[in-house]
Amino acid sequence: MLQDETLSHHHECGDCPIRHRAVCARCEAPELEELENIKYYRSFEAGQTVIWSGDKMDFVGSVVSGIATLTQTMEDGRTQMVGLLLPSDFVGRPGREGSAYDVIATTDLVMCCFRKKPFESLMVRTPHIAQRLLEMTLDELDAAREWMLVLGRKTAREKIASLLSIIARRDATLNLRPAQGELAFDLPLTREAMADYLGLTLETVSRQISALKRDGVIHLEGKRHVTVPDFTRLMEEAGDDSDGGMFA
Repeated sequence: MLQDETLSHHHECGDCPIRHRAVCARCEAPELEELENIKYYRSFEAGQTVIWSGDKMDFVGSVVSGIATLTQTMEDGRTQMVGLLLPSDFVGRPGREGSAYDVIATTDLVMCCFRKKPFESLMVRTPHIAQRLLEMTLDELDAAREWMLVLGRKTAREKIASLLSIIARRDATLNLRPAQGELAFDLPLTREAMADYLGLTLETVSRQISALKRDGVIHLEGKRHVTVPDFTRLMEEAGDDSDGGMFA
């Protein structure tokens, strides 16, 4: 089950690695102090369920590190992954009792959580939080539309390139680097997970990653460390404009 913990290196909001992208990004010192009073951390191991669809949520929060998936289960038991939660993404909906999706930790996951009722009250009194949450919700809508395109219309090679570009852009943004030129990042997903998310076979994922490597679009060190020599070329392989993408 979940573990609650206070992480000393994330304890102060000002030192938080997602501070500039999180729901509290525009908060001033008094607002951060109020958030501090209702904040706690939760950690999950890879494979653990953060929340089941329909379960009552007593918290909302942001992913600090790691990746989780949003999935829906159909009546016959089949599941469909409908989105990724990357660092700084927000979990939970103020004003809604339960979760609309299963949220499952794909990697080891750390979340910065806020008690739900006090957070809802703070939103009413703090335009900075409400405005930022609206921006994040609209970004999430754009990301969902982009994901529909990835799953529905792109070739296997374009799907792999799209997923790599999504993760590369987020990594660059979190580390305050421009998403251009050469980018390097650690791929947080196994090839099996990539296959599940993209509706491909493991063999197809491996073949397409090998092809992108052979063609010089990416370089690999081991199975996880990815270097993109030219981000514009990766975006072209993904079938997107160089400035496109809603996961940034």
